[in-house]
Amino acid sequence: MTFKNLLSAVVLATALMSAPAALALEPAEMVKLLATIDDRQRNGGDYKALVYLEQKEKDKTDAVREAFVYRRDADDKLMILFSRPKTEAGKGYLRLDKNLWSYDPNVGKWERRTERERIAGTDSRRADFDESRLAEEYVPSSEGEGKLGKYTAHLMTLKAKEGVDVAYPIIKLWVDKESTNVLKREEYALSGRKMRTLLYPRWKKLFSESKGADVWFPEEIRIYDEVEKANSTVILIKSIDLRSLEANLFTKAWLESKSR
Repeated sequence: MTFKNLLSAVVLATALMSAPAALALEPAEMVKLLATIDDRQRNGGDYKALVYLEQKEKDKTDAVREAFVYRRDADDKLMILFSRPKTEAGKGYLRLDKNLWSYDPNVGKWERRTERERIAGTDSRRADFDESRLAEEYVPSSEGEGKLGKYTAHLMTLKAKEGVDVAYPIIKLWVDKESTNVLKREEYALSGRKMRTLLYPRWKKLFSESKGADVWFPEEIRIYDEVEKANSTVILIKSIDLRSLEANLFTKAWLESKSR
């Protein structure tokens, strides 16, 4: 190899080694990106959605559930009320003061649940229906850029802030560089074991009068259980209503009244 060719090889190798660092986001840029993701999904007012959950489990018949999701983002309130099938109708979840409660009308009892609660026995969790709080709950580190299908994505590893109660303390996130939509999310236990993989194939936006800007939401979320490999859940968000809800909706009494 000539000196000229050797020099060219060294320059190329140096460029390749420095490329990932050049593509990595600075800490302030990552925090800003997470805040943008949160803000795009937050209404600032009220939120109502009709959702369908399709659950697949090994050696079981696929189960489809229908539910209404209510949010009041200004107060961090969330309610999930199941309407179908008949055996699930009236069951629900209520998030109040950072506590998650479940209600079963068959026994008329409320029980406090953890963030890892499987919503209605599916692979979904509370955070899949709630407003995004990534910037509030996690500290990001950049993994540079990568390809995910046809998309170029920012890759980040998020670690839960100390004292914050989340379902999974470690998240790997793929964010579309062009649209800022989340494309993929992997969730890990503190031990490093992968627990769930989530894909977001379709996003949609809706103008919010209360916010004075668009609100983005995933039309479809595909959730894969990484522990029970045969299990998966598809969440379909069919309709969104951003008009004001009843003032007393986010109460145990209101949910109980829908079960009578």
